[in-house]
Amino acid sequence: MLSFKVTRLILSFIGIWIFLSVQAQDRPALEGRVVSAADGSGISGATVSLLPGGRSTSTDETGNFRFTSPGNSARVSVTAMGFQSLELPISGNMMTITLAVGETALEDIVVIGYGSVKRKDVTTAISSVSLEDVEERPIVSAAQAIQGRAAGVSVVQTSGTPGGQTSIRIRGATSFNGSNDPLYVVDNVPVDNINFLAPTDIVDMQVLKDASSAAIYGSRAANGVILITTKQGRAGQAKIALNALGTINQVTSRIDVLNAAQYRDLQQEIGVVNVPSGLTDQTDWFNETYKNGLTQNYQLSISDGTEKLRYHLSGGYLGEKGVLNTAFFKRYNFRANIENNVRDWLKINANVSYSDNTDNGIISGTGANRGGVILSVINTPTYAPIWNPDFPRQYYNNFYGVGNITHPLENMERTRNNKTRENRLVGSGSATILFTPDLTFKSLFAIDRRNGLTTTFLDPITTQWGRTQFGNASDSRNMNTVLTFDNVLNYNKRFDKHQIEAMAGSSWTSSQYQNSWINGSHFINDYIQTLNAANKIAWNNTGTGASQWAIISYFARATYNYDGKYIVTGNIRADGSSKLHPDYRWGVFPSMSAAWRLSAEDFLADVSWLNDLKIRGGWGQTGNQSGVGDYAYLQLYNIQRQPWFETGRENALPLINQANLRTRDLNWETTTQTNLGIDFTGFDNRLTVNFDLYHKYTRDMLMYVTLPAGASVANSLVRNEGEMLNRGMEFNVSSRNLVQNFMWTTDFNISFNRNRLEKLELQQIYNTANTSEVVNEPVVRNTPGQPLGRFFGYIADGVDPETGDMIYRDLNGDGRISPSDRTFIGDPNPKFTFGLTNNFSYKGFNLSVFLQGSYGNDIFNASRMEMEGMYDGKNQSTRVLDRWQVPGQITDVPRANYTMRNSTYFIENGSFLRLKNLSFSYNIQADKLTRMGITRLQPFISATNLLTWTNYSGMDPEVNQWGNSGAVQGIDWGTYPQTKSYVLGVNIDF
Repeated sequence: MLSFKVTRLILSFIGIWIFLSVQAQDRPALEGRVVSAADGSGISGATVSLLPGGRSTSTDETGNFRFTSPGNSARVSVTAMGFQSLELPISGNMMTITLAVGETALEDIVVIGYGSVKRKDVTTAISSVSLEDVEERPIVSAAQAIQGRAAGVSVVQTSGTPGGQTSIRIRGATSFNGSNDPLYVVDNVPVDNINFLAPTDIVDMQVLKDASSAAIYGSRAANGVILITTKQGRAGQAKIALNALGTINQVTSRIDVLNAAQYRDLQQEIGVVNVPSGLTDQTDWFNETYKNGLTQNYQLSISDGTEKLRYHLSGGYLGEKGVLNTAFFKRYNFRANIENNVRDWLKINANVSYSDNTDNGIISGTGANRGGVILSVINTPTYAPIWNPDFPRQYYNNFYGVGNITHPLENMERTRNNKTRENRLVGSGSATILFTPDLTFKSLFAIDRRNGLTTTFLDPITTQWGRTQFGNASDSRNMNTVLTFDNVLNYNKRFDKHQIEAMAGSSWTSSQYQNSWINGSHFINDYIQTLNAANKIAWNNTGTGASQWAIISYFARATYNYDGKYIVTGNIRADGSSKLHPDYRWGVFPSMSAAWRLSAEDFLADVSWLNDLKIRGGWGQTGNQSGVGDYAYLQLYNIQRQPWFETGRENALPLINQANLRTRDLNWETTTQTNLGIDFTGFDNRLTVNFDLYHKYTRDMLMYVTLPAGASVANSLVRNEGEMLNRGMEFNVSSRNLVQNFMWTTDFNISFNRNRLEKLELQQIYNTANTSEVVNEPVVRNTPGQPLGRFFGYIADGVDPETGDMIYRDLNGDGRISPSDRTFIGDPNPKFTFGLTNNFSYKGFNLSVFLQGSYGNDIFNASRMEMEGMYDGKNQSTRVLDRWQVPGQITDVPRANYTMRNSTYFIENGSFLRLKNLSFSYNIQADKLTRMGITRLQPFISATNLLTWTNYSGMDPEVNQWGNSGAVQGIDWGTYPQTKSYVLGVNIDF
């Protein structure tokens, strides 16, 4: 009986498809012409699309287009650069379509979760990021393209390391231990980062900022969602595009150090090192360490298509050599996007992306005594040569008894042969079935497979550390495979003044991870750098591992639009995660939003300068289960190997110890967000203003709690521990200032966010971020009532003129300085961030000026603790020349060998204004080039980080040695600085 029902269902589907196919074939060809309303001339290159169905073509030189059959499509959409988009019903077999002159962003299509909508109908907080100038900027990661371009989106390049990490926060940090990264969705495929993606492959980026827009992605959208659409093929003439650029990178600033004589004087005061007289300066360590970095980037794409089949192929190479020349980043990338209208009722898409990334960094975030390269440039005395004259293959290390100095070239050598490589394949295939003009079904299957390989090798001769280890090497491999299977049913119906859009679907995601690692030492030389040349293979630092997780989800959305005036949208998503306890595994995340377009009301119909005015509001919830292990709620164990090679222990078995305390009620971390916004467009679509207010509250934060020692066998516990608040407002202004022969456009955005940790349950204080080892105290304290990442320490009230000691404030009044006198001394969270872009064009000349800035944030300059601490034999910066030396001296630099503490002495204003990018290009137009088939020849020059206005004394105010951490921000401790870049390149289309 069941078999008969299934068979009947299958036959019914086949019958529907056959019927649709026959009906489609019965309709005659659709032809037409697209013309300008200004003079009636044909518009070439306009895109004409059938709706629904998705087939599209381009108009020829006279504006004509043709479809062999419109199939079941009921409407046609037309877009063209410089004209207002138009959508109208198909009427007859011959159509003349007239487009009004003057483009408007209101008709732009905005991609949203599992769908799209016109910008004028958006009810939520969504920012669109233009990538028009991305080909003229030396950006390595697609994430850098967002920097300063979207209100409410903070993008910080925490390190200047080639291919370095970028931290993205959408409306502040929402999680303490969990991830604060947004969810990236590339061509409908969720991914955890976009390092594999070449920026020139992107055509569109939408940032879903509030919960009412992001909640459709449920448990993965607590930190916002960034939707990325890559370039697709278009019907019409085949196009080949080449983008090539070369970049010279330079350090933006330097820090002067003591010469040999000044160093000897300082050491006599400190009394740690007996430096002989007569030493001369031999090495400028800054010049020896920092060189010009080089970047080269080549990207080639080919696209073509017919009304049924379209494709876009691209590939490229990016090579970046850092200003610290042992650091590099290389990427080979390939992408293929194919779209095929197999039938009028069936469309197939295939997207395949492959990348091969290789990089190598340096030792940073630590002092020169631990191999930190940046600080060793300052801390190495200038009397020292590079090489040891007695042992020519060894770096010099005779520092007169100072055992904690190795110079920067030696520290760079320690990582020269380290390489991290990742091969990543992201592929998806989808089928869209058109049941009726109003009802479609899309099924998508995707795979994201990453293979990682990290190898290290330290030779046994060149460096002091290598000699003590007799050389060492390691090999670490991992493979991660994430499968996604989505099924979505969409219904879109218009009747009279009403429009209803409904969507329902399911999503299944599964991840499998496995890794292995092996370490060895005792190499005879550096000729063979693989582990087969190691005489010792580590018996307790070798092994394999594996883990897996899965999420299954069900979601739905419904939108009602009345006459373009009143729009209401509701979303709901239910997620079940394998990471959480079975009794609390499922989370339900609803949202709703509404908009009222006042400009469509009769009482504003006579306001000629008003094009659009809309009030919108939304409320929603999103979840988070990232940042905890794949088996977070289970009881876990540590395995401790036993030395089987010892006499009498040949058959010893490993010990198994409890690693954590089990959390039987582990639940979802949930963020509730309310958003109110106003959208205004006026003055003939030349001015657009967006304003948003938001309130985000996170409950049941997933956190790692440390219990007092001895309270149980294990003292680590993962639980739902705290609550946190983010609230703020955002402004975005876009204007077309001049629109004649000389064109000038301006885009400005500014964001204000206030963060506060509201509540903690078991553990009320989280201290973290130890800096200089001579102080060895955490400088960050997170506790309720304070923003995340606030600096904690002593208040420094200047230098005592009689003793030269730093005066620390006695807050508790007990007459002595003790840990109880510490307080909050700084806040790394900015009061606001902003970006300003001005674009100018005239007769083929184009100039773009992009400014970016941050105001009101503090930086804890831990580097100064090593550069001005004056506590051992390391060289110091020239600022210590102003140190206190005699009683009665007035200075703000304490005496040598003073008592150093984490204090306001190292807190600096991190506000800055930066000329982030300056680009100039020229479109060469000549009849000879056209006859050669070259449609664009655009040479360009560009400069990045050209000027920075700041009071910060370090090398770069835009740093954080703790990278993407939510709990620790704004600490500069020997961090690789960003560089100034000069670019020369060319764009060619033919």
